[in-house]
Amino acid sequence: MTRPSPRAHFNSSRLARFLIENAMLDAARAEDDVGQRLGDWLNFRQAIALHGVLHPEQPAAPQPAHLRRAGLLTAEALTRHVDKVRAQLEQSIAQGAPSGSGLARIDMPPAELDEPIELKTAFEPYRRFYAAHQRQMEVSIQTLRSQVRGQLSQSSPRLQQLATLDAAFENILGEREALLLGQVSKLHEKRFVQALKQHLKKQAEAHSAASDATSDTAVSPMAWLLPLRQALRTALLAELDTRLQPVLGLLEAFNTYTPKEQ
Repeated sequence: MTRPSPRAHFNSSRLARFLIENAMLDAARAEDDVGQRLGDWLNFRQAIALHGVLHPEQPAAPQPAHLRRAGLLTAEALTRHVDKVRAQLEQSIAQGAPSGSGLARIDMPPAELDEPIELKTAFEPYRRFYAAHQRQMEVSIQTLRSQVRGQLSQSSPRLQQLATLDAAFENILGEREALLLGQVSKLHEKRFVQALKQHLKKQAEAHSAASDATSDTAVSPMAWLLPLRQALRTALLAELDTRLQPVLGLLEAFNTYTPKEQ
């Protein structure tokens, strides 16, 4: 059976697909070899630290069974917890934070733009909206990831090593991830400004033709903005999916390698 290329599934990322399909990301750039780019991201110190995690001098000693079991959840309970956090974040993006979730309510800016519309500042309320959701996702998922890792660290030596490896990757790649995801808002802003320029141009043309009684050049004030507002939510949901991938990988490992008699 042929082993798939390491790059085969990179563009299956929901966020990458969204950006490519909406012409916000160059497909050729997204196709870059993941292993090569990871190597480019690691400095010498980080590479040494990662090597130490992958090649420990001594294997981790298993914890005594009574200590492992004390705070260890069942696979079903841990899955329910991950699903609950994910559902709360999804609802926060789509409709507003559910009551009792502990999440801050982050409302979409009003659809009406202040007149006169300033190209340089019109996107600012949407930038704040997007950034606030990104911060909320980052904090919530960091906590969730740590909780799932904690469960692995109480389990078998194999899962303990995976938890250690995941902590190392989060520490090494966290800053780079934040920088890359921080660029998504700028891609939205570029698209927003382009659409706004087109809207203002059509609006000016409609005003110049207003004296022509036979002209039907009315411009809907919202037609250009509504799709962009929805695109912000869609991109945030896709980003949530991307941010959750390490957690879901840890959860899958926990479900696979945790004894069923728990």
